[in-house]
Amino acid sequence: MNKIIYQIRAVKQLSKIPTQKLIREKIAQLAGMPDCVNVKKLSNHQYDYRLRVGNYRVLFNYDGVIRIISIEEVKKRDDRTY
Repeated sequence: MNKIIYQIRAVKQLSKIPTQKLIREKIAQLAGMPDCVNVKKLSNHQYDYRLRVGNYRVLFNYDGVIRIISIEEVKKRDDRTY
């Protein structure tokens, strides 16, 4: 199992989203990384991975050695998300 850590920025962004309960449930499923659905490795981006939850994207880093998932940002998908 992986440990999931929320950064302060992500917690603030998540608190403003009406469907935050669903997003938190999907984030909890990341504990089974790397066997997760709707997760894509990003290239040429500040963060390593993204989780797709409806119109929202959870941007995170995953350290496979220490097994820590760091939730960095939660954003609504638009032209400025990536």
